[in-house]
Amino acid sequence: MNGLRRKARELALQCLYQVDQSGNPEAGIDLIRQNFQAAKKAVEYGETLVTGVKAHRSELDILIEKHADNWKVGRMAVIDRNILRIALYEMLYAPDVPDAVAVNEALEIAKRFSSDESPAFINGILDAYCKAPSDAG
Repeated sequence: MNGLRRKARELALQCLYQVDQSGNPEAGIDLIRQNFQAAKKAVEYGETLVTGVKAHRSELDILIEKHADNWKVGRMAVIDRNILRIALYEMLYAPDVPDAVAVNEALEIAKRFSSDESPAFINGILDAYCKAPSDAG
């Protein structure tokens, strides 16, 4: 299950990256499914993440900016902001995913897909969120 969820998060990240880069909010996981092989359950959870992040994007971006000292979401690396969106979405809307797991997964994915500085940057924002109980879903 963990491997499937990790793959789902990676698929969601790739899809959300495409949405950001293309400016096409309709871009979906079908595009990713055509280009990458993945188990059906990974694709299903990936679709859940993409749909959820798209539906709650404004709320997620407000939370990211609130906990990112002197950073606007639009100025963040595309990969980093989408990793943050996925993690916060899971923390708020996926009760079966413990916050610590969402944070750890975000950091592992950042190590794989983003810059050397990204895990510390992402951890700082997610840690600040976790320490602010008024934001908890």
